Amino acid sequence: MSAETDLVKLYSDRILALATDIPHLVRLDTPDATVKRRAPLCGSTVTVDIALRDGKISQFGQDVKACALGQAAASIVGRAVIGTTREQIVSGRDGLKAMLKEDGPTPPAPFDGLEVLRPAKDYKNRHASILLTLDALSEAMDQVSQSDCG
Repeated sequence: MSAETDLVKLYSDRILALATDIPHLVRLDTPDATVKRRAPLCGSTVTVDIALRDGKISQFGQDVKACALGQAAASIVGRAVIGTTREQIVSGRDGLKAMLKEDGPTPPAPFDGLEVLRPAKDYKNRHASILLTLDALSEAMDQVSQSDCG
């Protein structure tokens, strides 16, 4: 009964509200980079499109086919991503990973809203889905950096 109660707490009203209100669900027509990531354990997928101006994300689109936790993470990231740099994306991803895997501190701003997902740290099978959007964004930013160098 305790595990069931914990799972109910995990899917809080706040997480469910975020999952139903994901911004930037329209894909970009001419992105600078597109990345699709899949969580192998659950099959959740996220595709992100980014456009950059002066090293910062100026446009963002996403297609999210994930569990409520992955959707909530995509919602939080989607609200914060415009204007962010590669360093902020990587820092947010690494912070989220540490929060989930090591009960580390809340990810730094502008991704500090991901704190709402802290209860998922006890559900390792959900971590990959929660990390999808920031993993895809990190890879997309790397693609743009590599194309700028070549």
